[in-house]
Amino acid sequence: MSKNWRPATQLVHGGTTRSNHGETSEAIFMTQGFVYDSSEAAEARFKGETDGFIYARYGSPTNDMFEQRMCMLEGAEDARATASGMAAVSAAILCQLKAGDHIVAARALFGSCRWVVETLAPKYGIEFTLIDGRFLENWEKAVKPNTKVFFLESPTNPTLEVVDIAGVAKIANAIGAKVIVDNVFATPLLQKPLELGAHIVVYSATKHIDGQGRCLGGVILSDKEWINENLHDYFRHTGPALSPFNAWTLLKGIETLPLRVRQQSENAARVADFLAEQSQIAKVIYPGRKDHPQADIIARQMKGGSTLVCFELKGGKDAAFALQNALDTVLISNNLGDSKSLITHPATTTHKNLSDEARAELGISPGTVRFSAGIEDSEDLIEDFARALKSVQA
Repeated sequence: MSKNWRPATQLVHGGTTRSNHGETSEAIFMTQGFVYDSSEAAEARFKGETDGFIYARYGSPTNDMFEQRMCMLEGAEDARATASGMAAVSAAILCQLKAGDHIVAARALFGSCRWVVETLAPKYGIEFTLIDGRFLENWEKAVKPNTKVFFLESPTNPTLEVVDIAGVAKIANAIGAKVIVDNVFATPLLQKPLELGAHIVVYSATKHIDGQGRCLGGVILSDKEWINENLHDYFRHTGPALSPFNAWTLLKGIETLPLRVRQQSENAARVADFLAEQSQIAKVIYPGRKDHPQADIIARQMKGGSTLVCFELKGGKDAAFALQNALDTVLISNNLGDSKSLITHPATTTHKNLSDEARAELGISPGTVRFSAGIEDSEDLIEDFARALKSVQA
């Protein structure tokens, strides 16, 4: 197969393996195990002397196709597909750390990601420091002799802050630490963390990669050396493997990823511009707008805005709830990246377990709302917001 395909072609054809039947659509290999021609063949497979699959927890033909396709898109040497995005995050962090090691993480993280850093890791003797990741000096100041991992989201959930990935990678390289980037909000089409110097990239494939609200999935991407030395055994023995059926579903979703992300980003930009002009709105944050506080970094490291918009209503929680409840086309859901436009109130959903002080540090107020643009007609979305805003006092 061609190695020079452009992204849209990679996402249709990349990594495809056909059986002897010559099927057009990728086959689903729904099997737990695999058989061998002889005892000697089984022994050779387990020794690694011959190629092939051993057990579905380790890998399967369908999962392998998904992993190869993601590697082509991301520009990674190797990947492992996981059962969910959080399985990818926790495996990427924990597989390379031991008691006494130290994590530096940007404080602007999805609630479950913060739980892994703040609550789970310390149970195993792993130290952590949370910082305001927007400023490179904070990463430098947080470094300790035992720092092994830098972890960040960019853009962040839900306030769409941006971290200078290349700058963080430079600091990490100087001390021999690894940078893990959760690239869900940007998608691999709008930002390439590995090209910017990151060492590991994780995705919740549940979001844009599936893109149609059907299944859970995740993926970890890096170079072969890191995966072989750190993730390979952890993955095999702890079992966060993706179901082959979900891998097949993700393969179907990824074929249309460029079309969906393009439309979603255009819709997000138009809705952001509309909301910025409304009297009920205190502020709008969108990476594609010139008034984003970190527009200079965005211009350097992203190829487009995002499919997400964060905005704050002047009337706090009551206004946010009134708006959400009055929307018709836009649906209330804590998911994102879907073909359907979705909206959520982070303070009472995705970030409800944070303290009031922690939410305030992240810029999550009672009036903060996160909008995930779908692929509907942008005029219908704007009309939906215009009508719903009438129920909100300015």
